[in-house]
Amino acid sequence: MTGTAEQLASVLTELLGTELPVRLRTWDGSQAGPPGAPMLVLRNRRALRHLIWRPDELGLARAYVSGDLEIDPGTDLYELLTAVVRLVERTDTVTLRPGARELLGPQGRRLLRTATTLGAIGPRPPLPPEEARRLKGSRHSLGRDRTAISHHYDVGNDFYRLVLGPSLVYSCAYWTPESSTLEQAQEAKLDLICRKLGLRPGMRLLDVGCGWGSLLLHAARHYGVTGVGITLSEEQARGARERIAEAGLAEQLTTRLQDYREVVDGPFDAISSVGMAEHVGTEQYRRYAGLLYGLLAPGGRLLNHQIARRPSAPGERYRTSPFITAYVFPDGDLSPVGETVSLLEQAGFEVRDVESLREHYALTLRAWVSNLESDWDRATALTSTGRARVWRLYMAASALAFEENRIGVNQVLAVRTTADGGSGLPGTRAAWLTAAGGQQPAQGPGPGSALDSELSSEPA
Repeated sequence: MTGTAEQLASVLTELLGTELPVRLRTWDGSQAGPPGAPMLVLRNRRALRHLIWRPDELGLARAYVSGDLEIDPGTDLYELLTAVVRLVERTDTVTLRPGARELLGPQGRRLLRTATTLGAIGPRPPLPPEEARRLKGSRHSLGRDRTAISHHYDVGNDFYRLVLGPSLVYSCAYWTPESSTLEQAQEAKLDLICRKLGLRPGMRLLDVGCGWGSLLLHAARHYGVTGVGITLSEEQARGARERIAEAGLAEQLTTRLQDYREVVDGPFDAISSVGMAEHVGTEQYRRYAGLLYGLLAPGGRLLNHQIARRPSAPGERYRTSPFITAYVFPDGDLSPVGETVSLLEQAGFEVRDVESLREHYALTLRAWVSNLESDWDRATALTSTGRARVWRLYMAASALAFEENRIGVNQVLAVRTTADGGSGLPGTRAAWLTAAGGQQPAQGPGPGSALDSELSSEPA
């Protein structure tokens, strides 16, 4: 008798019109698929029901997060995800979502017969509790944004500390020849931002989406600024306040549970927004840029660090990943970097510099995945097995997306010029990167370090 894996592989190959790029092992122990290919393990019939009810990446994610679908311990996660991405790229997803008419055809009838034989026909499995439920209110209203942010960031500071490491920086690091560890690379990134902003003692910094306060702490310690950080995450705000108090910097730094649309105490000498603008939404971005412009003093600089997608082809409609929307960043939006630059300019900014850190983010994500996998039992104890699976899947898939140039990340430096058009910037990129008036960090990269030497060798 043919095993369940052989039956399943046969019908999937027919439906997809191509050989499966993965090997399958099913609950009866049978295997099918190319020898040596990365292996998926279907632990029960419910795994198939997830796919029948939602035969796309979201169905796969639901099966994996719920534990009904496993990745074989001997399989390389990145190799498996690469194979799945290639399959999706080759396959028209419409063929995987047959309507009533298609189900009456020979292919549809065979699919139903196989599903019935395998015991996969049944009610839709319950959604994993880690999946975001339908958000209430209009898209990117203040209340809905708070809910969306809470879904992703309020999962426990100890869990994030395990994944991100002691730096608690949730954006891409800056890997230089001197940065052999994640912590060193994150320190280099924080210092790069401070130097791009031209921070000096006595300046007032606004950090929009301040996370756990890492940039504020670095700017206060090494550049003598006073700072205000805002976030919509209660866990982040609590963690940032604790870290600021422990550092003895409560007189210099303030953290607020506040939306960027609620900040009214400008002007600030510099504004940073690192990994936050992806949550703003396309329909709100012009307003976001305008509000930051209004909060910045003339001659002040904005550093906007933001993930970008590739531009859509003419006539093509951009579609956010259903897995990312459901499990990772509800209501998140990605735009091409050109659109971001244009909107900042429309708000009144002069854009002075754009730097891509795409490869840096791939390295960072792989480091985070390694942190998670190396302390897996503790990670699941701190949150849930399903949540840890979500983070493992999304971070590994994102690493590949950055490596393959399907998404990128850019630091955009913009200036609110003075009334006479002055930018306050030296004439060359190398000069303004080394012109910051900060204090030398006790350890790690800083003005005058080897990192500066590397940057100063770049074309202006």
